[in-house]
Amino acid sequence: MAESTIQQQSLAGWDKPDLDLSNAEWQSSSRGLGDVQIAFVEGFIAMRNSGRAESPSLIFTPAEWGAFVSGAREGEFDLT
Repeated sequence: MAESTIQQQSLAGWDKPDLDLSNAEWQSSSRGLGDVQIAFVEGFIAMRNSGRAESPSLIFTPAEWGAFVSGAREGEFDLT
């Protein structure tokens, strides 16, 4: 199998650490029906697509996560 040529590069202004998510305890919704999982790792919140767990995860600071959850509760992301 060929080696991957994809290299991760730091993004300008990116102030989040490169977290090791290999031992993260991923959580789904209480019903386990969602496609999104989250994990709390080293003071950050990681979010991933449970159907493609090998894909990159989004990393949020606690303030960013709070703003995201608040916006979701207020319907900010509703598409209908």
